[in-house]
Amino acid sequence: MSLAAGFLPEFDHEFANTRRMLELVPNDHLSWKPHEKSMELVRLAWHISDFPDWCRDTMKLPGMSVSVEDGMKYMDVWKDKKREDILARFDKDLPEAREALAATSDEDMARNWKMDWMGQTIVDMPRIAVYRGMVMNHMIHHRAQLGVYLRLLNVPIPGFYGPSADEA
Repeated sequence: MSLAAGFLPEFDHEFANTRRMLELVPNDHLSWKPHEKSMELVRLAWHISDFPDWCRDTMKLPGMSVSVEDGMKYMDVWKDKKREDILARFDKDLPEAREALAATSDEDMARNWKMDWMGQTIVDMPRIAVYRGMVMNHMIHHRAQLGVYLRLLNVPIPGFYGPSADEA
């Protein structure tokens, strides 16, 4: 079995769990944040909706370079978004991400992938490590962060690996 084939069940499970969490984003609290240094809820949810795109690009491209101009556009793209926009973005890129992962050979998984962000290299490692760490683990990290936001807003949280306190 290829590495990619071995990753597909986890991909399906974790991306489905992430979508379930994004479905809970309340449109009436999008500008809320738990602390002055925290992201607004909508910005966090928009960032999470980017992971299918990031997965696809990680598998299809040798790397990426985001210029200062691109980075500045990215910083504001989440403004005025609603839950429906977030879900549409997530859903649009998800099938391509899965196809790209499934098509990635073990040889390509071993190739280095590099990301430059506004002139600084922030990722330079084998594609498999980028997929595991910068796509999957990073997405799960932010999904958990979103769970804390939602918990503080009294939104019931679903269980992903067994029942949650809200499903007891």
